[in-house]
Amino acid sequence: MSNENDLRFQNDEPRIHPTAQLKSVKLGRHAEIGERVILRDVTVGDFSYFERNGEGIYADIGRFCSIAANVRINALEHPMERLTTHKVSYRPNEYFRYLGVDSEFRARRQARRVTIGHDVWIGHGAVIMPGVSIGHGAVIGANSVVTRDVAAYTIVAGSPARIIRPRFDAAIIERLLSLCWWDWPANRLYEAIPDMQKLDIAAFLDKWS
Repeated sequence: MSNENDLRFQNDEPRIHPTAQLKSVKLGRHAEIGERVILRDVTVGDFSYFERNGEGIYADIGRFCSIAANVRINALEHPMERLTTHKVSYRPNEYFRYLGVDSEFRARRQARRVTIGHDVWIGHGAVIMPGVSIGHGAVIGANSVVTRDVAAYTIVAGSPARIIRPRFDAAIIERLLSLCWWDWPANRLYEAIPDMQKLDIAAFLDKWS
């Protein structure tokens, strides 16, 4: 059933700041892209948002993700095994005629996509390195450099990022992953929000599972 004529719901079109630069990007319902955000070959799920000055390339981002300012997703990789790490070896076209972009290096970058699950919070200035996968409900501390996969509902921080603690105990995490609330239709979300605000997590799961 469409929500177009239901006065409870805002327009679900993505909101893109005029200073943002997007190329080959797919945005979900209610997605928000802030000031001076640059995205290339990225999918952004429903309700997820980027604050100002974020950058991302070759990444798939789930629903309800909160991405703070100055976050870099899939930070640029340089070919350290070559004579030089400088882009002259993989983007020589910027300096010389008749020499094109190194397609093999580009393919290597594209193959190392970043995957971010649903309901992930990425703090201010965090950097997510190539090929990393972040599980549902994870939290990435401000200014962290994430070099390894992060399990669901795990808090990590530091450079390189290390596990701080899980958000909840294992039984609660299992129930949350089974609940998949991020897949709920708008009507169900609308009804559940007051309980999200007032009930503790166990009571919420008891009521809504």
